[in-house]
Amino acid sequence: MRREHHAARLTRSRPGAAPGPALLAVLLAVVLLTLTAVPSGADGEPTVTSSTGGEAALSSGAGGDAYDAKGGGGFREAAARAVRAHEKAREKVERLRKSDARRAKVDAAERRRKAIRSRLWNLLRAAERGAGDPVAVDASGRDGHCPVRRRGHSLRHRTGGSWTAPTRGYWLSAGYAARGTRWAHRHTGQDFAVPTRTPVRAVGPGTVRATTCGDGFGNQVVVRHRDGYFTQYAHLSRIDVRVGDRVSPGTRLGLSGATGNVTGPHLHFEVRITPYIGSAVAPLPWLRRKDVRLTK
Repeated sequence: MRREHHAARLTRSRPGAAPGPALLAVLLAVVLLTLTAVPSGADGEPTVTSSTGGEAALSSGAGGDAYDAKGGGGFREAAARAVRAHEKAREKVERLRKSDARRAKVDAAERRRKAIRSRLWNLLRAAERGAGDPVAVDASGRDGHCPVRRRGHSLRHRTGGSWTAPTRGYWLSAGYAARGTRWAHRHTGQDFAVPTRTPVRAVGPGTVRATTCGDGFGNQVVVRHRDGYFTQYAHLSRIDVRVGDRVSPGTRLGLSGATGNVTGPHLHFEVRITPYIGSAVAPLPWLRRKDVRLTK
C-alpha cells in the first residue's frame, strides 16, 4: 500500500471573511491573553459565544487532516498553543490527584483545564462554521446525504468493557505529526492501513457526536468519550451509527474505505480535545493511557 496522502490546500473561507493583518494580530493577542484566565467551567460541551475568531477561518481543506489560516499561520499557532496549554493543565490535574493533593488545589487546576478547553472549543467552532466544516454545520450528515445507518437497524456491540484498538489486521502507516510532501503541515492523526470494508470500531464507551461526509475526511464518525475527549474515524466506506447513539468498546462504527482525499484504503484515527479540526493530540499515548497497546 502506498504511503498516504492528504495534500492540504489553502483555506476555504467565506468571501470577505478574511481579516487584515492588524485584526489578526489583535485576535491572536486576545486569544493568548484569555488562555491565562481561570473562570469556572463545566466538563460538558461549552456554551458557544460569539468570537472574532470566526473571521479567521481554519480550513478543512482538500487535505482534510491539516488546516491553515487566511493570511498566515498565526491563527493556527494560537490553536496549537491552546492545545499544548490544555494538555499541560490535564497533566497537572493528574499529578495532583495521584499525589493526594488537597481537594481545593485539584479543583482549581481542573477549572483552569476546563477554561482552556472551553475557549479553544469556542474559537474553533466559530472558525469551522465559517469554513463550512461538516462537523460544525451538518453533524448528522443529513444535508450532505451521507451514508448513515437507517433507523431501526441495531448496532453491533461487542461484549466486554476494555478499551480497544479501532480496527484489526492493520499496519501503522503515517503517524501523528509526520511531515512530508503530501501535507502542507503535520499529520494530525494515526493511519491504520487496512483493506477496504474492514470493520472500524469505537475504542471506548461514548456517544456519537457526528457522522459526516463531503470533505477531505470523506465519510467520518466522531465519538465523544466520558473523559471529554473525542475520537475521529475517517475515510470510511460505510457508516453504521447515527448521531446520539451510545457506543461501547468494540461497537462497529462502520467499514474502512478510501473516501475523501486519499491515495489508498485506510483508517485515519484522530484524538481531539474538541470535535473540531485544530484540537488534535497524539493518539498513541492517549490510547496507552487507556491500556491499549497497538502492534506495529
